[in-house]
Amino acid sequence: QVQLVESGGGLVQAGGSLRLSCASSGHPFSSYSMGWFRQASGKEREFVAAISWSGRDIKYADSVKGRFTISRDNDANTGYLQMNTLKPEDTAIYYCAAVATLRLRTGVEEYDHWGQGTQVTVSS
Repeated sequence: QVQLVESGGGLVQAGGSLRLSCASSGHPFSSYSMGWFRQASGKEREFVAAISWSGRDIKYADSVKGRFTISRDNDANTGYLQMNTLKPEDTAIYYCAAVATLRLRTGVEEYDHWGQGTQVTVSS
C-alpha cells in the first residue's frame, strides 16, 4: 500500500507557474505508476498527466500538453507536476494517484491510491 499527499497549490495569475508535489509513503514509490488528475467545481475528475514507474513512458491530456511537465524522483518518493503558462480554465483541485502496474493508465477508475488534493486557482 502507498499513501499520497499533494502540496504546492495556491493562487496564481494567468500566465504564471506552479509546481505541485506528491509525497508518498508506506511502500517504495518506484513500485507504482502515477498520474495527476484534476476536478473543477461541478465537473467530473479528469486526466491531466501520467508517468510510468521508470519515468520513461509519459502521457498528457491535450489541454495541458506543452505547458505541464510530469516527473518523479523515486529516491525521494515524490512525484511532481510543473505547471507553466497557467490559464483560468486550469483552476481545479489537483489530485495525484498511484497504481501498482507496469502499464501507464489514464482513467480515474484505473487508479486505487489517491491523495487528498490541492487547490489550484488561476485568476485572469
